[in-house]
Amino acid sequence: MKLVTSDQMRALEQAAVDAGASFDDLMEQAGLAVAQEVWLSLGVVSGRRVLVLVGPGNNGGDGLVAARHLVDFDADVCVYLLRARPEDANLEQLQARNITVFSADDDPGFERLQDALDGAEVVVDALLGIGMARPVDGALAEILRRLRASTDGPRAPKVFAVDVPTGVDADTGHADDLAVMADQTVTFGAAKVGLYMLPGSEHAGRIEVVDIGLPKSGLDALQLELLTTPWIRERLPKRPASANKGTFGKVLVIGGSLRFVGAPRLTAEACYRAGVGLVTVATIEDVREMLAGSLPEATWIELPDEDGTLAAGAVQVLAVSMGDYATCVIGPGLGQAGATSDVVMSALLHDLKRATVVDADALNALATLPDWPARAKGRLVLTPHPGEMARLLGSTVEAVQADRLKIAVDAAAMWGHIVVLKGAHTVIAAPDGRTAISPYANPLLAVAGTGDVLAGTIAGLLAQGMEPFEAAACGVYVHGMAGEELSEELGDRGLLASELLPQIPRTIRTILQGKRTAAVASPFSGFGDFGAMAGLGGNAGQDTTP
Repeated sequence: MKLVTSDQMRALEQAAVDAGASFDDLMEQAGLAVAQEVWLSLGVVSGRRVLVLVGPGNNGGDGLVAARHLVDFDADVCVYLLRARPEDANLEQLQARNITVFSADDDPGFERLQDALDGAEVVVDALLGIGMARPVDGALAEILRRLRASTDGPRAPKVFAVDVPTGVDADTGHADDLAVMADQTVTFGAAKVGLYMLPGSEHAGRIEVVDIGLPKSGLDALQLELLTTPWIRERLPKRPASANKGTFGKVLVIGGSLRFVGAPRLTAEACYRAGVGLVTVATIEDVREMLAGSLPEATWIELPDEDGTLAAGAVQVLAVSMGDYATCVIGPGLGQAGATSDVVMSALLHDLKRATVVDADALNALATLPDWPARAKGRLVLTPHPGEMARLLGSTVEAVQADRLKIAVDAAAMWGHIVVLKGAHTVIAAPDGRTAISPYANPLLAVAGTGDVLAGTIAGLLAQGMEPFEAAACGVYVHGMAGEELSEELGDRGLLASELLPQIPRTIRTILQGKRTAAVASPFSGFGDFGAMAGLGGNAGQDTTP
């Protein structure tokens, strides 16, 4: 499903106008869609009390249109203006219907607002939309403060946000302290990026994307996707009945040290669980001896060590071996001592047929090598968490998290490699501008080792013939959905990373065959087939209806 920034949305609206529509036409479609969603939610509209909060811009115009249609549906509607809207035809149509209209300009103590909130069954937030440039202060802040208080009680109204909840940045997901907590967001033409980035995704509630007549060619040209089950289903590798283990590729996992023994085992098994035919683990002798019994399916390459980490001779051993593999994962559990940096750079000089997944301490090693993008020959899939990304960029975690999408997109373009910026709503970015966002934000996965599992899942898909961007996107989605399915049993805490491993093939089966594995509501159910199984982890359940 396509996502847009606020600037892209404005360009799409202008393209629609250039093609013969009018802004009034677009507003009419948007307002009608909001009114219909309220109607569907209430079931019976007649006599139900609806408060529409109206801002000064186009979002407020959408709200006025919604109010008019709700009046025509026989709802009991009250409109509250943030400020006067002179010469507004939509407002005049409401006044002609004798609808109660108040303005904050004439309500200095906000008593009328409070009375309307106290009696409302539904509140429609049409204050700002994508116009987050307006500061949340003055009358706007007081309206939001009172709205927030009204939604905390036992008789809380249901809140519908028009396009984007007020106070949420449509591009980054940043949210003001007073940002609206919507039960449902009705967004127009294409969903806005900020609805799928924390904390914005926590404010959006159920998300409905409605068609208002934007040009299909413009939507199709967008390069940013929200990952959905059908998108993943179309791209997962086929499994012919005539296959043998060679059909599904080989992965070399380079990792492990005495301090981080288990990491390469998690990565290697994840490769197998994702469907690869053979995994070889290259590690030091002590780690091999500890892991071999728990991973009998793997083959092994012993690397020389010094004080429990890689020694310089590992470079020569790997130089002989790496040509036998189309895909490599380097980094899980390597540590940062010894010859790690030399080994990492040596591995990246090999132009493997598929790609090399660079994870964990291999990323930390790259951060010490400022010329690594120019020296690396092969295709890379870099999988940093925010701390590792900050080190690679010479920045801070706060700066990375402030605009995760832009950071990932810019880094992929600058480095010329795939970037998987991990975390809530993981971002996958390619150098050519293709970008995808995971729908999942699940605290259950916030535990050591899950990143090692993700690296192996991506590598396993790469080895089966997928291109790097699609392998990374599919690996992220499978990993996140596996966590969602496990959260049905475990809740939001207590996961061991190793428990993800057997869930990976089950999740892939669910994606491919449409087996129902959970029976709870999805905020994407309104999208039909392409929304199934795309619930927001930690914020909503997951409906795995195919």
